[in-house]
Amino acid sequence: MEKRQLRGLEIAKQKQVRKSEEGWLVKSQSSEGFYRVSEDFNCTCPDCQGRKVTCKHAYAVRYYLQAENEQGKVIHKQRLTYKQAWNAYTSAQTQEIRLFDELLKDLVAGFKEGEGQQGRGRPKTPLNEALFCSIQKVYSQLSSRRAASLYFNASEKHQIRKPPNYNVINVFLNKPEITPILQELIAITASPLKAVETDFAVDSTGFRTKCFGQYAEEKYDLKREHKWLKAHACVGVKTNVVTSIEVLPEHSADVSQLPVLVERTANGGFTVKEVSADKAYSSRANLEAVASVGGVAYIPFKSSATGQARGSLLWKKAYHFFKLNQDEFYEHYHKRSNVETTFGAIKKKFGDTLKAKNHTAQVNELLCKVIAYNITVLIQEMHELGIKPDFVEAKVF
Repeated sequence: MEKRQLRGLEIAKQKQVRKSEEGWLVKSQSSEGFYRVSEDFNCTCPDCQGRKVTCKHAYAVRYYLQAENEQGKVIHKQRLTYKQAWNAYTSAQTQEIRLFDELLKDLVAGFKEGEGQQGRGRPKTPLNEALFCSIQKVYSQLSSRRAASLYFNASEKHQIRKPPNYNVINVFLNKPEITPILQELIAITASPLKAVETDFAVDSTGFRTKCFGQYAEEKYDLKREHKWLKAHACVGVKTNVVTSIEVLPEHSADVSQLPVLVERTANGGFTVKEVSADKAYSSRANLEAVASVGGVAYIPFKSSATGQARGSLLWKKAYHFFKLNQDEFYEHYHKRSNVETTFGAIKKKFGDTLKAKNHTAQVNELLCKVIAYNITVLIQEMHELGIKPDFVEAKVF
């Protein structure tokens, strides 16, 4: 047996392994902290993350589960399972569509500008009804024409007064002045969870559009490539609700977006205690931005980084903490994986492709996806945590 296996066996025999909601916690042998080992035996320790090997903590879990004997031979494979509030989950899933429309109606009720502003021609659709239909369309993932039946159903249920023409919603999503309203709606949908969320994670992901970049296949033998939009988001790590988001072009840098996302989250009424992000966000400005709202940033340092303050004592302090207390650091940093889970959930449920044809409509469509996702999160927490969303006094911008 190699050294890692022997040390893992020793840890298992000392019963320094315990079950957690997100895997297994293994006691560090060099500090008071713990490392987290996932279902696929991937560990948060530097040995596993840096060298990409099976570390002693992963071996400890495998021996603890009696997956291997002392000679390393697999004798049993136990599938790791997690506790799930199945009654709450089933109730939320079976009632989601009905509750979604009810919550959406309440969400947009305060946006009634635009009624009666036109003297001639077809009356304008009220802002709240246009928002309702736009978000409902994106939630359904139907085409513009097929989604028209949803508007008639909503009218029959008195959720809107009159069903708009299918093309009215396309025109509406093409308006740049709608973007800040959708940003506000994202903050409002997250606000009922501000008593639950105090730790946050920041990251970015891409959404493909149906537009192509400039190309000249015949002359230069180039291939057509889809254009992308990049969503920079801040996510609560307990419920995976999106608290703030910024949609930018595909090549936009990550590092400069963290202060904006964190500030919006704090302005939305959230108490920010921790913010975790990957190395792409490592900068003195980002550490200071998190500290300015009362939080602590857990961002790994790049290999070329030094502990020189250069005007930021916080950078120097964080650097030495990262170097000397990696067990404790990675225990906090591991929460960052929740933002990737959130992106995966949004894309799986609402698609990773944007149907709109121009940039403004694509941005607004992506924001509608996030609003729809946040509402589904609220529905789940209504059944699991007993939360009762109230959007009446929730405007934050």
